[in-house]
Amino acid sequence: MFFVDILETEGLGNRSYLAGGREAAVLIDPPRDVERVVAAAAGRGVRIAYVAETHVHNDYVSGGLELARLTGATYLVPAAARVSFDHTPVTDGDTLPVEDGLTLRALATPGHTPHHTSYVLREDGREVAAFTGGSLLIGSVGRPDLVEPRLTEELARAQYASAHRLAAELDDAVQLLPTHGFGSFCSSSQAEGTSSTIGRERRTNPALTKDVDTFIADTLAGLEDVPAYYVHMGPLNSAGPAPVDLTPPRTAGGREIAERLTAGEWVVDLRSRTAFSAGHVAGTVNFEADSKLATYLAWLIPWGKPVTLLAESPAQLAHAQRELVRVGIDRPAAAATGDPADWLSEGGALRPFPRADFAALRTAREAGEDPVVLDVRRRSERAGGYIRDSLHIPVHEVRDRAGEIPAGTVWVHCAGGMRAAIAASLLDAAGRDVVAVDDSFDAALDAALDAGLPLTTDLRR
Repeated sequence: MFFVDILETEGLGNRSYLAGGREAAVLIDPPRDVERVVAAAAGRGVRIAYVAETHVHNDYVSGGLELARLTGATYLVPAAARVSFDHTPVTDGDTLPVEDGLTLRALATPGHTPHHTSYVLREDGREVAAFTGGSLLIGSVGRPDLVEPRLTEELARAQYASAHRLAAELDDAVQLLPTHGFGSFCSSSQAEGTSSTIGRERRTNPALTKDVDTFIADTLAGLEDVPAYYVHMGPLNSAGPAPVDLTPPRTAGGREIAERLTAGEWVVDLRSRTAFSAGHVAGTVNFEADSKLATYLAWLIPWGKPVTLLAESPAQLAHAQRELVRVGIDRPAAAATGDPADWLSEGGALRPFPRADFAALRTAREAGEDPVVLDVRRRSERAGGYIRDSLHIPVHEVRDRAGEIPAGTVWVHCAGGMRAAIAASLLDAAGRDVVAVDDSFDAALDAALDAGLPLTTDLRR
């Protein structure tokens, strides 16, 4: 009997899959931190016979090369992908034996990339699971605009054709097991649920229910901004990523932290936004270790700039290191853990800023204050409603566009508080007076019942 184990990489919104039988298995789209894959295989008592990439990834660094080296597995990469390391190229229709009664078939599904390949697991001649990478996703498809802008519409058409090929060739009961779609920006929209089958997607997926022109128009209209670090992932994966070094960084004291800040380096406080706002080293920025640390830090930090990490504990620091290597931030310049007071240079003091909710913002307006309201959500989120007279700058643009923010105290909000905390810390580090709105935007609807916090969906105003 076959098995499929899901290896979640929640911070990036992706999945890898270990699939096999009694003795052997294949790993689809491996994460960078491969020791958890090795542990999963050991737990199953199987050897990893194949490591398979559906495509050269644009959103994270693959651990495929290292995993193949460690396990002796055959490394499968689509033949049309341009890579610089030893591998076994796979083309459409190639069938590989995993063990007796269990085979893996390659199925060309271009669209997310020109060379994208899905893999279909077959047990005793019956197809049971389709690993679709960034092709057909749960309720969506992988976005077609990450390779080359001039190819976007062509790849969108290919994506539509690939989805229809999968639906035509596979039975309704075949499990759909995509890599993207669980929060990854590689998805053209987010997954509707956590599991699916080819039959369910045939009935509900826009790529299979809309005509091609409507699908393409809707897909292209719904594409969000691409995280800035994506441009570096493809070249890293094509060249062959180096093994991961997760040993602790060297420890920095308060004086060194101050020197790094003076030099213009990034010092990142990994604590919760609540702890950070209560008191932090002036000039540091807040990216919570337990939120989408890798995505947002890699998106906002200038690529290659040294980063020092400040954590509550060695465990929090180790977690952050693991998250960051997945997006190519391999070695922090330094780190410190423990009491924030120990991160100060001599004579320094921790700097706080206030947190509030939308009701407090309404109260401030009713009291005659004229706060600057900064909305750092995505454009698609703002289209669903926003606070009238608010300024809109998505969080990943705040640092470069800070000069557009009017003078005065800036009340920063997003949809739930995490991105607002990032933006507030960036502005605080630049010397602005800020209030971080740590509240669900749904609460703004309640506050809007009073004229003190009017909302609008008219984007012309």
